[in-house]
Amino acid sequence: MCHFHLLEKLDWKCPRISSDPAAKAFATWCKYPMDSSGNSSGCSPQIKKSGSEEGLVDQRKRKRMESNRESARRSRMRKQQHLDDLMALVAQLKDENSRIMNTMSITTQQCLNVEAENSVLSAQMSELSQRLESLNNILNCLNTTTATASGCVFEIEDFECIPEGYMDNSWNLMHLNQPILASPDMFY
Repeated sequence: MCHFHLLEKLDWKCPRISSDPAAKAFATWCKYPMDSSGNSSGCSPQIKKSGSEEGLVDQRKRKRMESNRESARRSRMRKQQHLDDLMALVAQLKDENSRIMNTMSITTQQCLNVEAENSVLSAQMSELSQRLESLNNILNCLNTTTATASGCVFEIEDFECIPEGYMDNSWNLMHLNQPILASPDMFY
């Protein structure tokens, strides 16, 4: 007697049957018993599928395949969209980086220009300070000599405050009315 009808009622997904090896072996033997020669006995289930059942199985397979294809297509589209988004972000970051580099270059050039102008102004200030000091020395000498002298006659001692060799060089007297000509371009 075949015990197949009893086994049909068992749930093969039941944890007790699927985890117990002895229960699995017994269920397999009962489902497909072998005779002493190793051939299947006639007690194995003879299930014949009708054409509508086979068509239903084929239809399910086709639907599953179509569903899998559609799912794969959506996955590819998501990946492509993600890649496109990343490429757009790369382009945006490159543009931003280029703008920052241009701004930095302009700022660096402006800084160099200010430094050059600062050097020119420092040189002019130094030169003007020297001129002012020389003129103040001359004025001090003139004030002291006019206060002590009754006339325009000067003694040699009265000119001791003027630096030695200052009056010998005619170029020293020309700068009194000359403008200072310095520009930032002379430092490049």
